[in-house]
Amino acid sequence: MSDAAARVADSVGNWVDSRAPLWARPYLRLSRLDRPIGSWLLLIPCLWSTALASHLARDVSQLPLTIALFLIGAFAMRGAGCTWNDITDRDLDARVERTQSRPIPAGQVTVTQALVFLVVQALVGLVVLLQFNHFAIATGIASLLIVAAYPFMKRITYWPQVVLGLAFSWGALMGFAVVLGRIDAAALALYAGTVAWVIGYDTIYAHQDADDDAFIGIKSTALLFGERTRLALAIFYGLAVVLIGVAVHLGGAHWPAWIGLAAFAAHLAWQIVRIEIGDSRLCLWIFKSNRDAGLLLFAGLLASAWL
Repeated sequence: MSDAAARVADSVGNWVDSRAPLWARPYLRLSRLDRPIGSWLLLIPCLWSTALASHLARDVSQLPLTIALFLIGAFAMRGAGCTWNDITDRDLDARVERTQSRPIPAGQVTVTQALVFLVVQALVGLVVLLQFNHFAIATGIASLLIVAAYPFMKRITYWPQVVLGLAFSWGALMGFAVVLGRIDAAALALYAGTVAWVIGYDTIYAHQDADDDAFIGIKSTALLFGERTRLALAIFYGLAVVLIGVAVHLGGAHWPAWIGLAAFAAHLAWQIVRIEIGDSRLCLWIFKSNRDAGLLLFAGLLASAWL
């Protein structure tokens, strides 16, 4: 086993490196608690849909509890998903400079230990899911097939970001399933818009590894779009804003939701203008900024629900 204190190349100077017990560090890195941006991006569609569904239900009494449960579930299931991704990608990660120091290829944990940790995280997610109604439980379970399939998509298609979008956007359906016990047209429009958003921001993320991916034969929209990435972002981000706008309209949301959507759109436009695909640090920074973009929209939807 390698030294558990050894750091992961693409995540340094965080609380896991400086404060977590040595024995726990590889597991915290597997679950990405050293870089929670992915958990935020998994949570945000849940927040959007919960706020919009609460507006439709004309009842915000369950909002705080529902959001708290989604928060726990998002961190647990993102951790489980990342652990599964690291298990399936361990040989590929060992060949990419940015990922070769991750816990499994670095020898900090075995595959068996990672599998046990995956099960523990999944059980936490299951406990959260069981707090909801039967329809929501079934809806949540239905996402597992997409989550399980995602790590393999980069081997067979230049569009793995679409599959990631289908998985990471599932929260756009879950809020409606939990609050209303159904999935209606507004939920489907919100889901479609969120998928387009995910394709955009994960294309930006994938540009960090574009050269290594091309060398080892891994596919991504970053490689597919190349120098046309700015145009592709304009298309997918534009679709995201339009489709989410349709969801806001179908949900009958009040004016704060439209202000939130305008702020969200302005942030995405800034990303398109600012992006430089050859600058890995800038790509990572812009990718992470999508948390702020999503929270701007959530603030508008939440204010609308409270009105």
